[in-house]
Amino acid sequence: MQAYGNDYVYIDAINQKLDNLNELAKFVSDRHFGIGSDGMVLICPSEVADFRMRIFNPDGTEAEMCGNAIRSVGKYVYDHKLTDKTTLKIETLGGIKTLELTISDGVVSNIRANISKPIFDPKLIPVNTKEDKFFLQDVQILDKTFKLSSLSWGNPHTVVFVSDVDNFDVAKYGPAIEFKTDVFPKKTNVTFAQIVSKDYIKMREWERGTGETIGCGTGCSSAVVIASELKLTNRKCKVEQIGGILEIEYAENGELFMKGPSNFVFESEIDVSHIIDK
Repeated sequence: MQAYGNDYVYIDAINQKLDNLNELAKFVSDRHFGIGSDGMVLICPSEVADFRMRIFNPDGTEAEMCGNAIRSVGKYVYDHKLTDKTTLKIETLGGIKTLELTISDGVVSNIRANISKPIFDPKLIPVNTKEDKFFLQDVQILDKTFKLSSLSWGNPHTVVFVSDVDNFDVAKYGPAIEFKTDVFPKKTNVTFAQIVSKDYIKMREWERGTGETIGCGTGCSSAVVIASELKLTNRKCKVEQIGGILEIEYAENGELFMKGPSNFVFESEIDVSHIIDK
């Protein structure tokens, strides 16, 4: 499934128990989906929400939450008739998130997700700094000094504002920031953002362990949060990524909402018995 910025492998695990999930995630990403696959999502039953989402990176590590992935969970469960609800609660390692689904011709055409409040505490992101927040910190990266700002949605994100994102060398500076482990001990996703106006941002995303992606919902959200905290944009912004435009709202109470479509790419069956039967 394409989550309008990320491509994920979705697995319906409502009625089955899967083992060796780390190996399974690496297998489906590396062997069958290749470049453009951002990982594996399991849709599981939940005792505290409508569904539980578990998400695994291409390297097999489990992540807490991804905004694009969780929006597309809503499309999956509705379009596959696992629910008829248009307002859903989804359990993640990063807490319970809520979704509002827009239905067109019997399928989900748009999803508005509340992915909760961003984390600014450097100890929880984590970032090596003596400051209470990591905003506009000068960090030497290769041959340049960048002003970096960081926050977290369960996964760390760093935002770098540049004047021309289209012509920025993401392949050079993205991994250099990701692997700046003396600053980011657990590595970081990197959002390169250009402020076009108070209501519009353009971004490109370097995801840790994956490389440049066609987009990232939490990356878009990170750009708006940092920009609005620094009074560079309004709290409501459209963010243009390679995969399309997301509408982001950073509410006065700190809650974050993202809205945009999600689309199926294809569905297929693959033989993973040699992994799950180990």
